[in-house]
Amino acid sequence: MKLRHLRCFVAVAEELHFARAAERLHIEQSPLSRIIKNLEADLGTMLFVRTTRNIRLTRAGEILLEQAPRIFSVLGQVRDSVKAVSAGFHSQLRIALSDGVTPPKLAELLAKCREDEPGMGIRLHEIPLAQHMNGLRDNLFDVGFAQSTTVGDGIIAMPAWYDSLVAAIPISHPLLAYKEVPLDELLRYPLIICGQEAYERCLEPVLSIFQNGKLAPCISEKVSSFDLLLTLVAAGYGIGVAGESQLNLTRHGDVAIRPFTGGIPKLVTYMLRLDAPLTEELSRFEERVGNLYTNVC
Repeated sequence: MKLRHLRCFVAVAEELHFARAAERLHIEQSPLSRIIKNLEADLGTMLFVRTTRNIRLTRAGEILLEQAPRIFSVLGQVRDSVKAVSAGFHSQLRIALSDGVTPPKLAELLAKCREDEPGMGIRLHEIPLAQHMNGLRDNLFDVGFAQSTTVGDGIIAMPAWYDSLVAAIPISHPLLAYKEVPLDELLRYPLIICGQEAYERCLEPVLSIFQNGKLAPCISEKVSSFDLLLTLVAAGYGIGVAGESQLNLTRHGDVAIRPFTGGIPKLVTYMLRLDAPLTEELSRFEERVGNLYTNVC
């Protein structure tokens, strides 16, 4: 099975239309049809059911489409490994990142790795958490970072660093009368959060203290970036709640940052890895992560 044929298959499988797939691939429809027929002959099975009106995937086609991203990922990692060796690195650490990992602490960790082991190449992959977990199990990644411990069996999550939860408030808002915002006052206003699941989960222990039912959080917006969160806060659509380090990276002139009163749970970033014996490189990396967490506690 040729890589070019697999890319053509994915285009047809996603478009379910040969003409659109051919246009997407910048080739004629006739050679695309021949490529798919050759691929089916090579695999010994039909990948599509064709009718005069439409096409659809067979079960074999569905399986191939599910596995294609993993095939591309493995090939990409082989290419990266070869390039790393040619660039003078004697080893490589593949790190997956999910859930808006706090950049300052990650940068500190990577700088320490570069200082201690300049011959070790590091490859970073930003991916959704579910793909992150599958990648660890399939040996596509050596280690990962995420703000979640919902990782399933066979994966270890150890604390790496934490970030303070803060409120982002419009500069003309009455909450700025407080140097530290009380939670009962916060919940009088609509909240804006980053739509990543980790931030929703981190809000739950904060808001769960209101067990009497008199006040219920009103989440008015779930956004995909911290820049958009601050834009909506500045426009007066609500109060933003997020990690202090993330908001400090995307400061907005019309938004002020305030901490909360009381013992508010922090956002914890975890290092994730397989529950298996460690390589020497990964053992040293885990030790650096442990030192980093000890220094910030």
